[in-house]
Amino acid sequence: MAISRKQEERLLTEDEWHLVRQSHHPAIQGVSDEDLLKLVKQVRERRDRSQAEAHRQRREIRGKSAPKGVEPTRKDIGTRAKLEILAMSMRRLNGEHARRRKMHGKAQLVSNMRAALAAKHASKTERDETYNSRHALEGMQSIESARRKSLMRPMERGRLRKAGAVAQAKRDSR
Repeated sequence: MAISRKQEERLLTEDEWHLVRQSHHPAIQGVSDEDLLKLVKQVRERRDRSQAEAHRQRREIRGKSAPKGVEPTRKDIGTRAKLEILAMSMRRLNGEHARRRKMHGKAQLVSNMRAALAAKHASKTERDETYNSRHALEGMQSIESARRKSLMRPMERGRLRKAGAVAQAKRDSR
């Protein structure tokens, strides 16, 4: 069930609310990468602390541990709700971190591909034309094929061809 921001603000302390508020959509876009990592760390610490507290309270309610205060805890609804809010905040922050990492990876890949293409074009233009001529110094040189190279291994192609032939023979024998 969704928890409104007003409920979040009511259930969390001021520090926790400030951290969780930064994890919501419009605000998270303005957070820098370094600040996002710090925010993830802080929210994770708060979530772990809240998780430990909720676990302790559940043990008190079941009677498995001694009460922390004067009286044993009777309900842990607020602690569970707080834990749920912090967990949802962690999910949002981790998603944003993964999105940014993927975006940076794609940008890096594009720049590497452009550099490789530029290097390929540069190597073709810098090559001496007399070196690869058919009447060069030490005999004929091989000419690069304009055809694309097949990515499939010849052994695999043969295996598939034979499998097709066997299947066709089975159908023909019926």
